[in-house]
Amino acid sequence: AWNRPIETLAWNRPIETLAKLPQPQNLTLLTLNTQYVLTWDWDQTTTGNSVSFTVEYMMKMKKKKKEDWSRVCERTTRTRCDLTGSNLRYLGVYVLRVQASADGVNSDWVNKDFCPHKNASLGPPSRVEMAPVGNLLNVTISDPLTSTQHSMKEHVFYLDYRILYWSRFDDPQGLKPKVLDSSNNLVTLPELEAWTWYCVMIQSRYDYYNKTSSYTEPQCMQTEGDTPYGQIFLYFLVSMMVCFLLVLLSSYAFFRFYRVLKNTFYPSIQLPAHIQEYLCDSSPGSDMPRLLTADSEAELCCHKLTICSEVVLLEIHVLPPLTAPPSELGQDSDRHICQDSGDSGICSTEGGSTQQGRSCGEPIRTDQEVDSWQTLAQAKMEEMGRDVIS
Repeated sequence: AWNRPIETLAWNRPIETLAKLPQPQNLTLLTLNTQYVLTWDWDQTTTGNSVSFTVEYMMKMKKKKKEDWSRVCERTTRTRCDLTGSNLRYLGVYVLRVQASADGVNSDWVNKDFCPHKNASLGPPSRVEMAPVGNLLNVTISDPLTSTQHSMKEHVFYLDYRILYWSRFDDPQGLKPKVLDSSNNLVTLPELEAWTWYCVMIQSRYDYYNKTSSYTEPQCMQTEGDTPYGQIFLYFLVSMMVCFLLVLLSSYAFFRFYRVLKNTFYPSIQLPAHIQEYLCDSSPGSDMPRLLTADSEAELCCHKLTICSEVVLLEIHVLPPLTAPPSELGQDSDRHICQDSGDSGICSTEGGSTQQGRSCGEPIRTDQEVDSWQTLAQAKMEEMGRDVIS
């Protein structure tokens, strides 16, 4: 009877050991400044996808007095836990632990010590700016930032920077850079040449715990210096060419504008004199146009002019016969001709000449009378033309 309970107790202990879950493996901290993420490995083939994890932390100094664990992640199915929002002190010492759970069965806790000021990685400078000062370069370095966007110098009091710089012309790949260490945020790079491109990379360092960050991306800037005489002469030539082109274009534009104004107000084609004397003022030497008034408009009137074609008077001369007839016969013949030719419009006179286009009783017009009549008619037409134009 005494041996039976002992056998039962011996059989129960192996059963409890077999019922526990395996522990999470390879606890690792991913850190950068004050950002902390705890990760671990888990074999999914042991329990499938139904397993969950719980993460807790506690300051190591308090462990001797009383265990006061703070839970961060509870019943999470992920194999990582973010501790950034737990406000862990940078100079503190903590103990982190992880436990797996599945179907009401828990694994043993797995612990890991963590000291942020020793174990947390240091980040590179948050920003780097470069500015030329003559033949030198000023480099402005911004401190790495915490998770709350504050300077890491609030936690790391001896934060230094290592600066690598090289000439892009002599060493394009930066294989042999110059090294400069400084704890200042404003650094002037020495031993530089004027009008030369230089590239810079900077690293954060915490030598007390031998912590270094990665380097920043290369940034390049050209130095300045005294301007070469050849460059000054080139600038002078370019400025002279620009000034010459500006003067030429402005002169051409002024000339074209002057020509347009002159052709508009003072055209080269002038009106005839006999038209200008009616268009312009009657005062001597005046070029002002005559303004029409109501009275002058009333004087403008038109007269009907009928132009008839001039009747050409044809004069016929009859040669006298070789033998003169008797006077009586000649007189009788003249009368006979005058009587018979009254209807035809041709009359023979005693002088032996005939006139066509008039009756025998009309007087004969001379050439001087015809010319005077033509001149009078032409003058009348010109006067009527001027009245119509005015």
